[in-house]
Formats: sequence, structure tokens, C-alpha cells
Amino acid sequence: MAFGRSSRNRRPVEPVTLKILVAGGFGVGKTTLVGAVSEIRPLRTEETLSEAGRPVDDLDGVEAKTTTTVAMDFGRITLREDLVLYLFGTPGQDRFWFLWDELAQGALGAVVLADTRRLEDCFAAIDYFERRGIPFAVAVNCFEGADRFPTATVRAALDLDPEVPLLMCDARDRSSARDVLVAVVEHALARADRQREPVTT
Repeated sequence: MAFGRSSRNRRPVEPVTLKILVAGGFGVGKTTLVGAVSEIRPLRTEETLSEAGRPVDDLDGVEAKTTTTVAMDFGRITLREDLVLYLFGTPGQDRFWFLWDELAQGALGAVVLADTRRLEDCFAAIDYFERRGIPFAVAVNCFEGADRFPTATVRAALDLDPEVPLLMCDARDRSSARDVLVAVVEHALARADRQREPVTT
């Protein structure tokens, strides 16, 4: 079988790899989102919730939750032939926050997952990324039975800057989770371009 010159001489594409964090409060769906979108079997560090952790793990609104991430979740998704994202899901409880600085090293951007039943749980993650200058998008995970609010209402409640993307999503759905990741990458790259623009006087 004959191949054209372009096929024979075409060099394999070396993809750009980018690191994205998936953060948010306890039980908001971080592990679910990474698992839904990852093209490899995700690495999970989940442990069963114990009676000893009951005083420090607030299960209000997520009473059915039986496990928790104690280190990180890891997954990978290829957005294009030349662009691969490595996803790192952070643990949600305060006592594991010492891991965040390690996970955030080298990250292009982050997803902050929010739950309207426990909206205050994502404030700490938003504050973390704002203080460190890491671009992020907020994705409201639309749980069954949770109240739905207009995006303007959620944006005001979270006191988000106008340029921060805010999306509604279903963390269980691959295409929905992928849309969130695309929004983060586009936001981070656009911000990097703005920062590279020369200052004119």
C-alpha cells in the first residue's frame, strides 16, 4: 500500500502537558469529576469515614458519603492531540490542607467545585487560589435536590471577580466535566497573554 509523502514524513506530535487542580469543600464531587473525565483509570486515595473522624468531618448535606480523599486523586485527559491535562484532586477537609501547597506547585489553573447546599465550603479554596495568583474557574455541581440559582446570584454570593468563569456542571458527566476543564485552560491562557502584553505609557 502506498502512502503519501505527508503521511510518511509527518512527525509525531509532542503534546504540551498542563497541570490542573480540582478543589473544593468536603463531599462536593472532586473525586467524581476526576473519575468521570479521566481517560486512564484514576488514582484514588480514599479511606472509609470512621467514627473517630465524625467530630471533625461535617456531613451535613452529604450524609450518604462513606469515604474521603486523604491525599489526592489523579487522572489524565487529552483535550487535543497536542494538549494533555493532568488532573490533581485535592482533599477537602481542613486537616489535609498541608498537602495543597505541594499539589499546587506548577499548576496552570484550578477548578473550584461548589455545592449550593454548602456554598460556604468553597470559600477557602477560592481564597487560596486568589492569594497565590493561580487562575481558577468555579463550577457549581448540580446535585439532585439542590436549589438552583441564577449564575449572577451565585457569583454575587461568592464575591467573584468578573473575569472568573462560573459554570453549572454535572461532575458525573464526562462532557460536562470536560467543558469545565476547557474553561479553566482558556481562562488561564488568556490571563497569561494579558500579563505578557507590554505596558504602554
